[in-house]
Amino acid sequence: MHMADALISPIVGATMWVATAGVAAYSIKRIQTEMDEKKIPLMGVMGAFIFASQMINFAIPGTGSSGHIGGGLILAILLGPYAGFLTMASVLTIQALFFADGGLLALGSNVFNMGFFTCFIAYPLIYKGFMKKGYTTRRIVLASVLTAIIGLQMGAFGVVLETLFSGKTELPFGTFVLLMQPIHLAIGAIEGLVTAAVVTYIWNSRPEIIERASSGEAIGNVTIKKVVARLVIVAVLTGVGLSWFASSNPDGLEWAMIKTAGTAELEAPDGLHQQLSDLQSKIAFLPDYSFKAPVNEIEQSAGEGKEAWPAVSGGTSTAGLIGGGMTLGLAALVGAGISMLKRRKMRANS
Repeated sequence: MHMADALISPIVGATMWVATAGVAAYSIKRIQTEMDEKKIPLMGVMGAFIFASQMINFAIPGTGSSGHIGGGLILAILLGPYAGFLTMASVLTIQALFFADGGLLALGSNVFNMGFFTCFIAYPLIYKGFMKKGYTTRRIVLASVLTAIIGLQMGAFGVVLETLFSGKTELPFGTFVLLMQPIHLAIGAIEGLVTAAVVTYIWNSRPEIIERASSGEAIGNVTIKKVVARLVIVAVLTGVGLSWFASSNPDGLEWAMIKTAGTAELEAPDGLHQQLSDLQSKIAFLPDYSFKAPVNEIEQSAGEGKEAWPAVSGGTSTAGLIGGGMTLGLAALVGAGISMLKRRKMRANS
């Protein structure tokens, strides 16, 4: 559900950038009470895990579409809503800047759609409501699936509204919404099952991580080395190898656009859109999670028809490894910066 710049107008893009920056500033302020030295590496590792997981598109049977997990719910459950939102922002920023996944103008929209709705609405109002009576495997599964579906439905509807307010007549509201919501219902159900599997594992290994994230407490004296090490291993294996098995079908947003407008790529206007596109082309050294190919090779591959599956690619593996490492570094840097602010404030008040 990564929006391209061509889907939104500069006014809508700027508005969503401001909204996202406001939520980020609020998160930085609120997270200081629960930030400690152990949350920093956990934010980094979870960012890398979500980056790698989003590289795997799973096919939606009977539709010709595919989807990938958003990851906002997993982040909110394991890190709390504030750290979860900031980690999601780190993931999407790395993807947009260095892998050309999602536009730069649309980055604010993408962070808001995939982070805010899940971390600040679906997680506290739905997931935590299920858990008031205590954690069980059955309750984790039910809460994860329902919360993931609702969070993704809100995010998908956010995409529709943003294109509507941007005046994208190629994507009429009625048709677009009737395609976006059902396909993301299916994607949300699968994401919910993935979320349930991850949360159940963490709950069985270190339930204190989830409990303290839910109550807004620091991790404290809880040992998390084994959990962190295993998440690193899973992230590496996912990004380097399992990413070869991603479905080549268009994702839910692209599928809805094809059904509505006959194309997955709208023509972007000149001006700011073109300037940002040129900038992104210069920065993104592994566009579409692969090595840059000469124009003649791109044309040749386009004429060869459907790609082979699994798509064994050194470029994809490199993107998974480097992207995961960069996301880990950025998310951990955000956490370290917040921890530094917390220490300075404590010294100033003492």
